Amino acid sequence: MCGFTGGLWQRDDQAISADLLSRMTNEIAHRGPDDSQTWMDAEHRDATGRPIGVGLGFRRLSIIDVEGARQPLSNEDGRVRMVFNGEIYNYETLRKRLQGAGHQFATQGDGESIVHLYEDVGTECFSSLNGMFAIAIWDARRNRIVLARDRIGQKPLYYSYKNGRLVFASELKALRLVPGVCEEVDPNAIDEFLTYQYIPHPGTIFKGVHKLPPGHFAVLDERGLRVERYWNFDPSIERPLGREEAIEKVRDLLTDSVRLRMRSDVPLGSFLSGGIDSSLITALAGDHTDTALRTFSIGFPVADFDETRYAAQVAEHLQTDHTRFEVQPSGIDILEKLVWHYDEPYGDSSAVPTWYLSKLTRESVTVALSGDGGDELFAGYERYRALWMSQKIARLFPLNKFPGIGLVQRLPDSNRRRSVIRRAKRFLEAIDQPVVRRYMNWLQIFPESMRASMYNDEFVQTLPGHDPVDFLESVWARSEGRDVVTRASTSDIQSYLPCDLCTKVDIASMAHGLEVRQPMLDHRFVELAASMPVEHKFRGRRGKLILQDAFGDRIPSSIFTRPKMGFGIPIGQWFREDFKPLVHDTMLASDARINAYFRPEAIADLVRSHETGEQNHGYRLWNLLVLETWLRQL
Repeated sequence: MCGFTGGLWQRDDQAISADLLSRMTNEIAHRGPDDSQTWMDAEHRDATGRPIGVGLGFRRLSIIDVEGARQPLSNEDGRVRMVFNGEIYNYETLRKRLQGAGHQFATQGDGESIVHLYEDVGTECFSSLNGMFAIAIWDARRNRIVLARDRIGQKPLYYSYKNGRLVFASELKALRLVPGVCEEVDPNAIDEFLTYQYIPHPGTIFKGVHKLPPGHFAVLDERGLRVERYWNFDPSIERPLGREEAIEKVRDLLTDSVRLRMRSDVPLGSFLSGGIDSSLITALAGDHTDTALRTFSIGFPVADFDETRYAAQVAEHLQTDHTRFEVQPSGIDILEKLVWHYDEPYGDSSAVPTWYLSKLTRESVTVALSGDGGDELFAGYERYRALWMSQKIARLFPLNKFPGIGLVQRLPDSNRRRSVIRRAKRFLEAIDQPVVRRYMNWLQIFPESMRASMYNDEFVQTLPGHDPVDFLESVWARSEGRDVVTRASTSDIQSYLPCDLCTKVDIASMAHGLEVRQPMLDHRFVELAASMPVEHKFRGRRGKLILQDAFGDRIPSSIFTRPKMGFGIPIGQWFREDFKPLVHDTMLASDARINAYFRPEAIADLVRSHETGEQNHGYRLWNLLVLETWLRQL
């Protein structure tokens, strides 16, 4: 698990110096505290004599082959060089195959298999990799550079191609050091951020800077830059699996996925929240250890947000070596750190507890397993139930005449995480919309009408023809013909999972030099879950049925039926107490940076409505405060 930087240039005035490459690489030192290397070739010529300069930088977090496997890696003759961030879990199988084909290995690490596989099959190599990865390969034989990202988007990869120069990095902050790259904020990205609480790929907060989409590779050669999909995942296909066959496949694939992710030459443990997903991963991981598995949970003083009693129950059942961290989360203390590390506006407030958990876990282990992905794969979110219920109601009478809409919308809101009133309001305000727009309404932070009423006229003029919902609609369309729950969950696999959850975990963990492995995001397991008939996963008010069918004997039965809590913080309370002075000193100040986009009176009204208890705008205020803080760091 590491971080890398690099570039390729075709003009002297766009060259990257050795000093700049070193500074770019050191800017992401937190991703790889164990080693740092750079490599450059400023004298290369293609077949026509055209000069090409190339440089690669690498920061290493040593996990496998700790003493060896330094990067950049190369093939036998040095004409293929590579840096990569992540883990290739099937590397031992690939290695045996490649050695049988005559390749000579110089290390015991997982990355070298990529280099030799690329030698043999070119860009087709990425389809053979089981893992989480971002990769950059310089191919001197073909005079090209190749970038690739794993299928799910667990590892990030940013790039910019301007004026004959390609620059790339594991984090956006490294590209900000390159003159002429991160020059102008993209107004469409602001609108997208306030819709989703993240900026969807392939865009970033800066014009002309991109995220490589999950499951894609990019090639820059004499024909220019092209981006292609290599993952042939088709969510419109449903496999006719019977219940017993589905149970067997789920059991076999998840068990194998966990087994593959237990390989480590440094201490390994597991996050344990006490929910279904982390509990199952912990149970399966325990099958591959000779001593008690180290497990970690984090607790908060506010009971509504503390799941550690469930984690303790599972830890006792599984006989793990369990550590419970007790913290008083302070957004004030870590807000600026979070904003700096996430590079662009990112508003998922669960990054706060993820940050604390990663920091404290790193004091004991270097690798942690996580249960991420179970909700998306097996219909665990409440919003899937809401979508299913709205379809049922639609068959009874016109949704816009649903009784009680006006009454519920006038009721005062609540700070409580599971406020029935707040959930009812969100359900009813979207109930008469087309299904994809209805689902969008339950996802979005600021509804379109609210954004439109808050933006100032100058900012609105920069947004003609742009609709943030296009991103969700594009992935929704790929599951044509499936039921609404499957369409929602497979859309989340392609959008919310890579853009929000994987981003959250990668940045929060790598800020502390912790590698997090997510067995449920093995692409084989994702493809199985997405193709499975919905009745195996979801019926009525319950999701994740197949997980209980397959693994019900591995963890306490009460874990499958307890209320879902998620991973949150008392954000509404914070904005009435801890954050109140900061909000008034920044967002409501005369020099507020967000005034470039919003009417000041609209922000003031939102703050007033929250502070008086009229409405709970905690999550919206968090996103606005993140944006204000980011703009002040710009």
